[in-house]
Amino acid sequence: MFKQEIRKPKVQKRHQSIRVNLFGTSEYPRLAVYRSTKHIYAQVIDDEKHVTVCSASSLDKDMRDKLKHGGNIEAAKVVGEAVAKKALAAGVKGVVFDRGGFLYHGRVQALADAAREAGLEF
Repeated sequence: MFKQEIRKPKVQKRHQSIRVNLFGTSEYPRLAVYRSTKHIYAQVIDDEKHVTVCSASSLDKDMRDKLKHGGNIEAAKVVGEAVAKKALAAGVKGVVFDRGGFLYHGRVQALADAAREAGLEF
């Protein structure tokens, strides 16, 4: 059995228990983070309207030119800054951070710190 097969159900269970208490509104949407081994993704989601306000990932065309590899801390910082700029352009000033069942450490923390530095409040 691979480590990923053991780890993924645990991450999904943690995310479900986190989502019980997290809910994105129109005023404070949810900043959801997903990380894989090769890339990192971030979405700002309004759960009341079931709409994604904006998103950014290491797979975006403009990101591919900047990044050598999408699965490291440098990529997480760039994605965090990009999602914050897009959210501010969409009129979102504050968000609720959803770490997606992942530990608040490494790439997830780097994305959050970069988003805060770019102007998002959470």
